[in-house]
Amino acid sequence: MDPRIVDKANRFPTGPGVYSFRDAAGAVLYVGKAADLRARVRSYLKPGGDGRYQLRFLAEEAHDVEFVATATEQEALLLENTVIKKTQPRYNLKLKDDKAFLLLRLDRKEPWPWYRLVRRRADDGAAYFGPFASAKAVRRTLRLLHKIVPLRDCSDNVFDNRVRPCIKHQIGRCPAPCVGLVTRDDYDLLLEQSVRILRGEAGPVLAGLRQRMQAAAEALEFERAQALKEQIQALQFVAEKQTVVAAAGDEDALGVHKSGDDVAVAFLSFRSGALENCRRFAFRSTLPDDVLIEQLLGRFYEGDRYVPATIVLPWLPNEAAIVASWLAGKRGGRVDLHVPQRGDKRRHLELAQQNAGLADAMAADAEARRRQGAERLAKLLTLPEPPSRLHCLDVSTTQGTNTVASRVCSVDGAPAKDQYRRFRISAEHAGDDFAAMTEAVRRSLSLCLERDDEELPDLLVVDGGRGQLAAAERAIAELGLQDDLRLCGLAKSRLKGAGDARAESGERIFLPGQETPIPLVAGAPETLLVAALRDEAHRFAITYHRQRRGRIGSELDAVPGVGPTRRRALLRHFGSLSALRAASREQLRLMPGLPQAVADAVFVRLQGGGADGGG
Repeated sequence: MDPRIVDKANRFPTGPGVYSFRDAAGAVLYVGKAADLRARVRSYLKPGGDGRYQLRFLAEEAHDVEFVATATEQEALLLENTVIKKTQPRYNLKLKDDKAFLLLRLDRKEPWPWYRLVRRRADDGAAYFGPFASAKAVRRTLRLLHKIVPLRDCSDNVFDNRVRPCIKHQIGRCPAPCVGLVTRDDYDLLLEQSVRILRGEAGPVLAGLRQRMQAAAEALEFERAQALKEQIQALQFVAEKQTVVAAAGDEDALGVHKSGDDVAVAFLSFRSGALENCRRFAFRSTLPDDVLIEQLLGRFYEGDRYVPATIVLPWLPNEAAIVASWLAGKRGGRVDLHVPQRGDKRRHLELAQQNAGLADAMAADAEARRRQGAERLAKLLTLPEPPSRLHCLDVSTTQGTNTVASRVCSVDGAPAKDQYRRFRISAEHAGDDFAAMTEAVRRSLSLCLERDDEELPDLLVVDGGRGQLAAAERAIAELGLQDDLRLCGLAKSRLKGAGDARAESGERIFLPGQETPIPLVAGAPETLLVAALRDEAHRFAITYHRQRRGRIGSELDAVPGVGPTRRRALLRHFGSLSALRAASREQLRLMPGLPQAVADAVFVRLQGGGADGGG
């Protein structure tokens, strides 16, 4: 598993929530839920992971892991379902269909209301309870509810055709409204009691069940006690204050955590009453609280983003009436900016505040570890002070064709993407890795010297060992920067030895004039710092290389007179793409069967190489 994931997982919270593994491009690979986020994610770090076959591949592809904290395990399960359906992760096998969780529907406008199990909420004025994560538990709880609060549970067709009470009335499970044995007022009282239980106000009922369980146990009626225990567990499961969805259940909650000028924000989206998504941001700001909230709302709801009817906030924004009017215009209806003091909305706000606090703690811990990594790297490489600006260069090629290089930059441990650069290596150096590295380093440093918006790095890292380091030294010497720049090479861990003696060499740093490389400790802050930079350079280079590699066909196809047959003939005649690019106009004209005008057009199309800026 990527060492950055190992480091991050050790700092996860220990409460319930949902975690997601992502690949190098940010795509979601796997989503899971956990009662203890830290323990669950760390279980993947053991040799063999948690034993599931498909997760062996996850260990090879995962580059990052994120989490969303929830208030309960049930909320975690529901959020997991939503995220899996939305992102369709490659390694999740369950919950990919569009089946929704069960809801209980109660329409008080019916002559004799009763609870129906449904999977979709309609805007029909009825009350909806749920969604419930376990269909088995909600059905068992309905049976329990009818034991405690007798209510009808038959369909309208059966109800309308009854002429005498059914057996459920005889055993006390139904008041028999079908034959007029209960008044509507008395039935409404029973309904209200059942609603309180489903809303979580089950304390008196649970106390009575516990007393009955204790009495059964003391009377040695153990089967009866076990049955009562299962009823208590089912009632507790459904009474857990997950949500009660009324006519309008869409709501966003904004949590803010401030530590000096450091601000962490969490936006939680509740749809139909259930937590669906969490987005977190960390930044610096000296704005007053009300102005900060105003700007956050403006940024978060800009463009075509959906605006719910209710947004709960820790405090009202500056010019709250104007902000609410703007949001109402985007929504096409009233928007309530609410600072809740109690109830479900307060619980949603507290959950948002909790996630913002966790984001702040993770960000602060990560920043401290980046500082520690820079300090330890300076000590390891005998630098005069911890490096702030780091550059890393990598070369990508396929058998000397479409050779490119990348330069990535980090400042204080964070990517500075406006300083990323890409280079197309010239044809004369394309087939030589070391010459390509020399060219890439020379051109990268030349940009730093020539452009006002670039600076020389405190430390230049090249991806590779002693050969790549020597190539970089040649470029630095050509520019006369030997005394102004610190340089090192970073070599990947490789298997060494044979048979039982085979072992990982570990990451190693090569320094100019030093024969023996410096081994890096796996998972140490300095290792994570430079390895993350190297991996980002590799990602950036190989992405550009794939673009270039896929472009040759379209470049030739765009030449008048060159079709699939002539393109194959060109490649067969010159032997490779690099040889075709390096061919002179005269060599192209001498190719049998190629008209002079087409040869000239091919030469113009493929002539030269250049540098591309990237960000």
